[in-house]
Amino acid sequence: MPELNDDGSVRDGGTNIADATAGAVKTRPSPFARVLFSLRRYWMQDVVGTVNQAEVIEKRRAECAISERYLFMTAMSGGIAVLGLLLSSPAVVIGAMLLSPLMDPIMGLGFALAIGDFHWLRQSARSLAMGTLMAVGLTSALVYFSPIQTITPEIASRTQPNLFDLFVALFSALAGAYAMIRGRDGTIVGVAIATALMPPLAVVGFGLATLNWTVFSGALLLYVTNLITIALTAWAMARLYGFRTSLSARQSALQNLAVFGVFIALAVPLAFSLQQIAFQTNAQRIVRDEIIEAFPENALIDTLNIEFAASPIAVSAAMLTPELRDEAEAEIERALAQRLSEPVELTLTQYQVSTGAVAAQQAQLSASRAREEQLALARTQDLAKRLALVAGVPEADVLIDRTRRRALVRAQRLDGASLAAYRVLELRIAETEPEWAIELLPPLSDLPSAIEFEEVEGKEGESPTLVPSAKGKSALDTIEWAAARIDVPITLVGPLDETSIAQGVLAERGVVVATRRDSGPLRAEWGN
Repeated sequence: MPELNDDGSVRDGGTNIADATAGAVKTRPSPFARVLFSLRRYWMQDVVGTVNQAEVIEKRRAECAISERYLFMTAMSGGIAVLGLLLSSPAVVIGAMLLSPLMDPIMGLGFALAIGDFHWLRQSARSLAMGTLMAVGLTSALVYFSPIQTITPEIASRTQPNLFDLFVALFSALAGAYAMIRGRDGTIVGVAIATALMPPLAVVGFGLATLNWTVFSGALLLYVTNLITIALTAWAMARLYGFRTSLSARQSALQNLAVFGVFIALAVPLAFSLQQIAFQTNAQRIVRDEIIEAFPENALIDTLNIEFAASPIAVSAAMLTPELRDEAEAEIERALAQRLSEPVELTLTQYQVSTGAVAAQQAQLSASRAREEQLALARTQDLAKRLALVAGVPEADVLIDRTRRRALVRAQRLDGASLAAYRVLELRIAETEPEWAIELLPPLSDLPSAIEFEEVEGKEGESPTLVPSAKGKSALDTIEWAAARIDVPITLVGPLDETSIAQGVLAERGVVVATRRDSGPLRAEWGN
């Protein structure tokens, strides 16, 4: 192997091979080259040379195996994480981060890739896959059976990853890989908190249990970002510290290119997400500035809501101002559309108050809204109790959506109760809550067994017209209601003329039914 002279030049057998011909002038390396050589010699001798690679590999390999401890700690970490997310408790979530053992197989992927040990790579991938699936399954089951399924701030914060999250994972993985190589395992605690592998998995379980694709996909992207970034950073650190691979030079080059490509593939969507967040943050500032500039200096914004997902962007605001301005809404809307380069729909409410009483008026309005919120909550709880009572189910089985003002409950079978009875119960509650959409889902019961008709005298010279009687109209109303509540086909059975008329009446109401001719009275039956 070539040796080096004291000045850093290469020699071979005591003869400077830099001499192209005998008697050539001996060249000396530049100062920059000597510095690079000194740094390289320091790195190889004083840094890489002090690392016990066999011991590091043995320890990392052992911690990647599937064991009772690994499975138990993963399950406990997942359970704690999802409870912390549902309760929106950062302290509980941090506790789950500290327990999670997922960092070990992810680091194992990186080290195995660096030394070309594909048996170890498969072992780490199997451990990681089993831990991931178990965590998602457990957290989704806990959320599914939990009475709390609200998207808390802790959950929402893990549904929109961006480029900064990739850099957090990168720097944390650098620290973690260094600690593992240099034997500083205590640093891993901080790395586990920084990368936060388990909370995103718990949010994935939450999205799966609530069938919320936005939450599911956003949290999954964050988890995959952390996973891949940590594994590839561990690979790079292991290669930097001289962990040898059995791959050829060409295979190593292809491996390096693939790693670079993965980083780029992750960075592009995350950079786009970061751009969206930056746009929304800047847009909130612009909206607030434009609204304030349109009113006197002593005017205040009482409420401001912006829906970026709407098209056009929906902005609603309430102003406390000593002077009402009729053209303010149109002017602000035009200004916002120009500055944001996006169509904007503004809903502006103005409250005229005296100059010295703006703050007091704002406090009064805030207190009034708080009282209204409490009253609305009490009314919602009362609605849930009444629906539970008529449906014969516990109050927890009543689904209340306060945002959309929708209430739904699946009723138990009540002795002697027909579909018409369930419909009447729903109508009675709906009459007391005209702003709510009430749905009482009945059990599968018999449809009206008789739909009566009567003849109505026509004009002079015309034959009587066959129409549903009052009882027949009521029966058709029940059939229409049942079709909307129970997803089972309906068949009208009876004389041809009556079934055709009833079928037409229901079709006008958006109910499609089949017909079957029969000699008995017209009736309705559930189809197959």
